[in-house]
Amino acid sequence: MYEDLASRFESAGFGDSKGQVIVRVPSADLVGFVDAAKDVGFRMFIDLCAVDYLHRDPRFEVVINLLSIDPPARVRILVGVPAGESVPSITGVFPGADFYEREAFDLFGVQFEGHPDLTRILLPDDWEGHPLRKDVPVGSVPVQFKGTHRVS
Repeated sequence: MYEDLASRFESAGFGDSKGQVIVRVPSADLVGFVDAAKDVGFRMFIDLCAVDYLHRDPRFEVVINLLSIDPPARVRILVGVPAGESVPSITGVFPGADFYEREAFDLFGVQFEGHPDLTRILLPDDWEGHPLRKDVPVGSVPVQFKGTHRVS
């Protein structure tokens, strides 16, 4: 499986992280790589998240986990995203990535080009900023607690 992907995408860098195969893919090749991974057997989309490396270039990294049931295998796809740039959406390959991409946009501000509805999913629509970015001051957002019910 991995050899097939490596031969089709010479720009992808394969590696290992604690026994799991990781692949660094350029943003331009992401959709094609994910589609090819699905074709070779990684048919289950598990997760997508973003990471903010404040002092690194590219600043953000999108992490996608795919699973193959038969044969059992996992692949973790890493895509670097410079601040202010976008990464292509994979919702055309895995529709289940929709809400995950919206969450990464909502909390980190990562733009997913071609996403069918890239709007906030967790925070109110009028929220300003992206709270999980490392340049957001800690504790600057007032926490609103709801009333609790007392048991008598």
